[in-house]
Amino acid sequence: MAGSAGSADVAQAAQAAGYRPLLFSIAYGMTGSVGDAEDLVQDTFLNLARAEQAGTTVTNLKAYLTTSVTRLGINHLGSARVRRETYVGEWLPEPVVAFAERPGDTPAEHAELADSLSMAFLVMLEALSPVERAVFLLREAFGYGYPQLAQLTGKSEANCRQILTRARKHLAATTGDTPPPPPARRAQGDELARRFFEVAAGGDPQELLGMLAPDVVLHGDGGGKARAIGRRVTTPLPVAKLIVSAVRRTTELGARLVPARVNGHPGMVAYDAQGRVLNVLALDITQDGTVREIHAVANPDKLAHLGEVSDLGLRTPRKRRQR
Repeated sequence: MAGSAGSADVAQAAQAAGYRPLLFSIAYGMTGSVGDAEDLVQDTFLNLARAEQAGTTVTNLKAYLTTSVTRLGINHLGSARVRRETYVGEWLPEPVVAFAERPGDTPAEHAELADSLSMAFLVMLEALSPVERAVFLLREAFGYGYPQLAQLTGKSEANCRQILTRARKHLAATTGDTPPPPPARRAQGDELARRFFEVAAGGDPQELLGMLAPDVVLHGDGGGKARAIGRRVTTPLPVAKLIVSAVRRTTELGARLVPARVNGHPGMVAYDAQGRVLNVLALDITQDGTVREIHAVANPDKLAHLGEVSDLGLRTPRKRRQR
């Protein structure tokens, strides 16, 4: 009898571990932070262990875990929003990076991150309240129906419908009613990104200009600790000049640019001569082959999960961690 119970426990633990990538994606979508998402996933499994020790019978393991991580995320966002109100410069999410040529360097839960959790999508979610963010994220990125949304958030189905409608109106008022153009297919996007960085390394802003959409936006996040643009840039020629200058400066430091998927989109990671991470850059490329948005993350606190961080791009000595 004891052996049968032990086998069941092992089977449930293995099943629970299989949900880790999904839980990480939800937690990351809620927080925009790799470290915070990993903490929330860990707390979710601790909650499960405590419930089982208290004699609770979990009949639907996936529902239990996703409900737990969603509600932990809602609670977490209250303190996170306070921190971001005092953040230096533009706030961007911590990048989730996957290397096609080095799959062993990418944690499984990061590699399976939903492609819909792009930098642009997560920045857009910052305009929503915690509950609005949860409902919108779970509906739009993960496809949950209203009965599931009600269970995950503890709201009624009718309330979830109202919350989603309110969230969409809020985002429309913040970002405009025109939806972004569809992204390039994966292979097309990767090839265009390779060409983009090749042209940028050539040093001619005018040549790079032809690869930028008329409404291109460049975002930079140094968190006040690393060199980065102070505010977003929205005119193609200044964007082209800034990118060319940044790539030139990076190569002059002896750094190398490694192609990667950043939040499911084409991009690159820059490493200094000692193999330390300098920055991460992600491109939003549309089907017409132009770059519509560029997100550059240089804040060392947001790169630490990728390995040792270079001090070459730092502006000031490191202070408290900012996510």
